[in-house]
Amino acid sequence: MNPPTKSPEEPVPIEEMTYEQALNELEAIVLDLEADERSLKQTLEMFERGQALARYCAQLLEQAELKIQELSAEGLVDFNQS
Repeated sequence: MNPPTKSPEEPVPIEEMTYEQALNELEAIVLDLEADERSLKQTLEMFERGQALARYCAQLLEQAELKIQELSAEGLVDFNQS
């Protein structure tokens, strides 16, 4: 049995997105909100999704920064060690 497919209207769950996917959707939401006239309900829904995407992107960046700090704390090893 095949898993159910998502309809084009159903957004991908944020926690399943990569940083790049989330950022691209966030940028699209910003452009859409700036360009189109929407109902108050649609605008609020888009704003809420945008806020969630922004938080998710910030969280992923923070995790990457912590990983870099962790790796940097281990120190660099001379490649030509004997």
